[in-house]
Amino acid sequence: MKFDRYIPVALTLAIALAGGLIAMFLRMPAALLVGGAVTVSIASLAGMKTEVPNGLRNTAFVIVGMSLGTNVARDSLALLPQWPVTLVGLLVALVLIVVLTTFMLHKLFGYDWATSYLSSFPGHLSFALGMAESGYGDPRKIAVLQSIRVLLLTIFVPIVALFSSHGELDGMPSGNEMDLSILAALTAACIVGGFVFRFLKIPAAFVLGPMLVATAAKLMGLYDGHLPILLTYAGFLVMGALIGSRFAGTSPREISRMAVGGVAGTFICVTVVSGVAFVAGLFVDMPFGQIWLGLAPGALESMGALGLALGFDTAFIAAHHTARFFALSLAIPTVAAMFGKRTEDEA
Repeated sequence: MKFDRYIPVALTLAIALAGGLIAMFLRMPAALLVGGAVTVSIASLAGMKTEVPNGLRNTAFVIVGMSLGTNVARDSLALLPQWPVTLVGLLVALVLIVVLTTFMLHKLFGYDWATSYLSSFPGHLSFALGMAESGYGDPRKIAVLQSIRVLLLTIFVPIVALFSSHGELDGMPSGNEMDLSILAALTAACIVGGFVFRFLKIPAAFVLGPMLVATAAKLMGLYDGHLPILLTYAGFLVMGALIGSRFAGTSPREISRMAVGGVAGTFICVTVVSGVAFVAGLFVDMPFGQIWLGLAPGALESMGALGLALGFDTAFIAAHHTARFFALSLAIPTVAAMFGKRTEDEA
C-alpha cells in the first residue's frame, strides 16, 4: 500500500510525543524537544526504522524560524553594543573547540586527521558531511560523532540554563496569539524567504530566511503577537524526532565504539563554552544561560528552539549562531589544503 511508507514517520512522531509528554510530567525544561530526542534516539538504536522526511523537517525549520522571529522583542536590539564582546568569545571558543577536539580524536582515538577535524566542528553538519562525501574523512564516523554531540547538548543545555537562571524558565511567550489572517500572510512570506535563502545557498535556509522575514516585519510594526502555542509545540516535537532519527541504521555496537570519543568531544565543547561564557558574563549584562546558549556548539535550529523554549533573547542567540555558521563556512574547506582526500584504502 502507498500509505505504508508513512508508517515509520507516524511511529517516529508518536514515540517523540510520548517522550515529550513524559518529560513534561517530570517538569523538564524544553520537554517536547528533549524528551522526543531521547526516546527517538533509543528507538533508533534499538533497531526501529525512525524517519523524518525532508518536507516535514523543512516545515519544522520554518516554524522554528518564525517562532524565533516573532518572539524578538522590539527593544532587544538595544543590547547590540554588548554583542561584540560575546562575538569575540564565540570565535575564541570556536578555535579552542576545533583545535582541542581534533587533537583528542586523532591522538587518543586514532581517527585520521580529516575525520577528526570535520568531527570537531560545532555545527554546520551538512557542510562537514558534504566535504566528507567528497573524499575528506569518513562520513559515517563524522555523522555519528556529531549526532552524539547534538543529542548530549540537547539534553545538557536546558539543565545548564535552568540552574544558571534566576526564577523558572517556562519559555511561554508574552502577549496574545496573532490572528489567523496575519498568521497566513506571515507564513507565506516566511516560506518565500526560506526558498530565497536556499537559492542563495545560505546555511540553515529554512530557519534563517523565515526568522529574518518575521523579525523585520515585527520591528517594522507590521504585526503583533506570537505564533499559536500548539504550532510552536509541533515544531519542537518534530525537531526532537529529527535529532533522534539521526541514529537510524546505527547499531549499538557501532555507537559503543564511538560513544567515548563523542562524549569526550562534547565534554571539551561544554568546558570551553562554559569558561568563555563565564568570562564574557563579567563584561556584559546578560543571563549566563543566554550567553552559554549563544555560544553553544549546536545547530541553529536545535539551539534556537531551545532558546525559544527557555525564554531567552532569540535575536541574540540567532545572531551568534549565524556568525558561527559563516565562520565555519570559511574554516571547514581548509580540510582540503590541510589533510587532502582519503585514499581508496581509507574509503
